[in-house]
Amino acid sequence: MPNPLDTADLRRRVQECLDHELAHQSTVLAELGPDVDDLVRAVADLLRGGKRLRAAFLYWGHRAAGRPDSGALVRLASAMELFQAAALIHDDVMDDSDTRRGRPAAHRALASAHTGRGWSGDADRFGLAGAVLAGNLCLTWTDEVYATCGLPAEDVARGRPVFDRMRSQLMAGQFLDVVESMRPWEGLADTERVDRAGHVIRYKSAKYTVEHPLLIGAATGGLDEASTAALSRYGLDVGRAFQLRDDLLGVFGDPAETGKPAGDDLREGKRTVLLAHALAGTDAAGRARLDGLVGRPDLGDGEVEDLREVITGSGAVAVIEDEIARLADSAREALRSAPAVDEEARDVLLGLVETSTARNA
Repeated sequence: MPNPLDTADLRRRVQECLDHELAHQSTVLAELGPDVDDLVRAVADLLRGGKRLRAAFLYWGHRAAGRPDSGALVRLASAMELFQAAALIHDDVMDDSDTRRGRPAAHRALASAHTGRGWSGDADRFGLAGAVLAGNLCLTWTDEVYATCGLPAEDVARGRPVFDRMRSQLMAGQFLDVVESMRPWEGLADTERVDRAGHVIRYKSAKYTVEHPLLIGAATGGLDEASTAALSRYGLDVGRAFQLRDDLLGVFGDPAETGKPAGDDLREGKRTVLLAHALAGTDAAGRARLDGLVGRPDLGDGEVEDLREVITGSGAVAVIEDEIARLADSAREALRSAPAVDEEARDVLLGLVETSTARNA
C-alpha cells in the first residue's frame, strides 16, 4: 500500500520548497560573509531528513475543504517543517542530546567545527549559542514562508490565528516539559504522575504535530465549523498517540531506525506517560531500580536492558499500546463524523492515522 505521505508527491515537493527557501536565505545572509554559513548548514542538515508529517497534515487539512492542489499550498505546508526544525534544534539543546536523525545534533556539530578550527574559547558554549540562533532563524523563516506562500490573502489571514496560537503554545509547552523534568515526582499519586506527563504531551507534541497544522490547513481552506471541530478531535487523538509511540521508541527503539542511541529517554530522565505507568505498575524493587537509574547519562547497555525489563514487567508497555490503539480508533471515528470533508482527503487522513501511530522511527 502506498505511503499516504507520498500522495500528491508531497514529500518531494516539500523538500524542493525547503531547498529553494534555504538557497534564498543564503543569498540574504551572503553579505555577512562566510562566517554565518554554519548557521544555514545546521538547518540544512536537519531538513534533509524527517517524515514530513506536519506538512502533510496542513496540506490535507486544506484539501479537506475541497480546495485544489497548488504550489502555494505546498509552500505553506513546508513552513511547518521549518517550525519543527526550530523545535528540534532547541529541544536537543535543552535535552543535551548528542544526535538527531542519525547525525550530530546542531549544537554538537557546531562545537565540533569550533574544535576542528582550533578556535579559542569553550567549544560547547559556542555550539549552544549557535544552535539557539539557528533555531531562531528557523522561527523567522517559518513566519516569512507562511506570509509569502502565495495563497490568496484572505485564506492566509483566516489561518493566522491558529498559526500564531501554535507557535506560542509550543514554546510554552517546551517550558512545561522543562518544569516537569525538574519538579519532583516523589510522593505524588500514580494518577497525578500520569496526568502531568499527559499535560506535557498535549502542549509539547500533540497540538503542534497534528492538530494545529491540520487546523491551519482547514482554516486557510475555509472548511465549515462542524468539520473543523471533527478534525480538531482527530488531530488531538492522533497527536497524543504519536507521542505515546515516541515514548516507547525512546526506550525500546532501534537506533538504526530512530537515529538516537538506544534508551536515550532513560538517560535523559524524561518524565513520560510510559515512565509514570511503570512506576505505578512495578513493585518496590522495581521502583527503586527506576528511581536509581533513570536520568543517569552514563547508563550502560546492560542497565538500559535492565530498565526495559522493569518497564515491560510493570505492564506499562501494554497499557501504552492499548491507549495508542484506543486513540487511533477514536481519531478514525472523529474523522468519519466530519460532515463535509473531501473524500480523497478523508482517505489520506485515515491512512495517516496508521502512519503516525504504528511506526519504527
